[in-house]
Amino acid sequence: ALAFVAAFSAAGSAHKFEKNGILIKHPWTRATAEGASVGVGYLTITNNGKEADKLTGGTFEGAATVEVHEMKMDGGVMKMRAVDALPLPAGRAVALKPGSYHVMLMDLKSQVKDGDAVPLTLIFETKDGKRQTLEVKATARTMKAPAQSPHGGHSGMKH
Repeated sequence: ALAFVAAFSAAGSAHKFEKNGILIKHPWTRATAEGASVGVGYLTITNNGKEADKLTGGTFEGAATVEVHEMKMDGGVMKMRAVDALPLPAGRAVALKPGSYHVMLMDLKSQVKDGDAVPLTLIFETKDGKRQTLEVKATARTMKAPAQSPHGGHSGMKH
């Protein structure tokens, strides 16, 4: 079995996590308001393997489920939906970022506060149907961009 490798930069802000050819860089979550039922996470996944893989979801003990979601424009309207899996082409990086693919932390048990280290276990599926997991720590931070809603771009959306 390959060992889990986690490397942190001296500043602590550039996180990297790697296992079985999957490299995760810069995982972070948005801090949530007290009483919020959902949270959101972002990261960059590079599949350094020779075969395509898929991100199928994850787990977090502070949430009922962790789902992969997609946001995209459809007829001039931003829409979000859960997806069964996010394709990870071999030799390519895929960014989960605001306004695009992201992970949703559903039915949060408590507030995610600015600066928290959120332990997520991401679940991947290989081309031959095998499941593998990768543990990451996502740093919670607030978003202070004026274009963002107080709900992290998810206001008015039903989850």
